[in-house]
Amino acid sequence: MTLRRLVLWRHGETDYNATKRMQGHIDSSLTPVGWNQARFAVPALARFDPALVIASDLKRATDTATVFAESAGVPLRIDKRLRETHLGEWQGLTGAEVDEGWPGDRARWRRDETWAPPGGEARVEVAERACAVVEDLRQAGEDCGETVLLATHGGLIIALTARLMGLPVEVWPSLGGVGNCHWVELALRDDDWRLHVYNAGMTG
Repeated sequence: MTLRRLVLWRHGETDYNATKRMQGHIDSSLTPVGWNQARFAVPALARFDPALVIASDLKRATDTATVFAESAGVPLRIDKRLRETHLGEWQGLTGAEVDEGWPGDRARWRRDETWAPPGGEARVEVAERACAVVEDLRQAGEDCGETVLLATHGGLIIALTARLMGLPVEVWPSLGGVGNCHWVELALRDDDWRLHVYNAGMTG
């Protein structure tokens, strides 16, 4: 079976999420809540029957993916191209600290997917490297199975979803955020990616 479906799964809550700090490439850790979120999501994600899990090499995503892979008995690969957006000088700061140091720039960043934080990368660049992972999967043919679970990050999920759906860059900001341990489901139809589910998750 060749690739027909992608499930894009955001990592569980981290210490930086809990303190509302911007992570980017900082290698933050899951909180106890984050570990529980990952465990709680396993039965729902198992219904997709993924043949493979590929995770960002950042610890929060790798740990989240490992919870599923070990529970479901599914192979796990690591791919640094699935890292979150590099936020440059903003990494480790709160939104208020960014607004104080770079007045107006955080709002601009949210509106313009081609604009990058100082020393960081733009969302369109994130989408480009993430799309390369998907293209590799499609070229792998039967080796990757029909469904692949990508364990990654909120910003990357938004960018990759918009890019795969062929949305104009100017409308990318209209996609909402993805909660911790929530997911997006995309299905391939006639060589076009269709959005089936956005920001789905388990509560409890």
